[in-house]
Amino acid sequence: MTRHWIAGVLVFVALGAAPGRVLASGEAPEKAAEAAARSWLALVDSGKYGESWDAAAAFFQKSLTRAQWIDAVTKARSPLGRLGSRRLRGAKHETRLPGAPAGEYVVIEYDTSFATVAAATERVTPMQDPDGAWRVSGYFVLPAK
Repeated sequence: MTRHWIAGVLVFVALGAAPGRVLASGEAPEKAAEAAARSWLALVDSGKYGESWDAAAAFFQKSLTRAQWIDAVTKARSPLGRLGSRRLRGAKHETRLPGAPAGEYVVIEYDTSFATVAAATERVTPMQDPDGAWRVSGYFVLPAK
């Protein structure tokens, strides 16, 4: 099966079982990042690709232009068809990721199905921007073999 990928930042991080570190605010970063990821994915799922770029992390926006993102996400998501289902597989807090600056990240994986692909893995990586908000810095989708 063909790999479909999109990247503001392409992140290949294995999710471990270790719990994430809790930030000083008292809220687990996974919870805030998951909310940001779901909100961002709703834009992508509804075909609002330009708006998803607008809502992404500054690091994502510096990695590719809005037009490049729209082109890449259109090519990757269109063959998959409409979203069928999405179930959280896991989330892990990280402070360092390959190819990305040090910061606060949460690598989130979902088991997802689409109209033309019954089983896929989506990896969404929100990061905490300098203003404290969690925004998506990377996205990857890979249909299961």
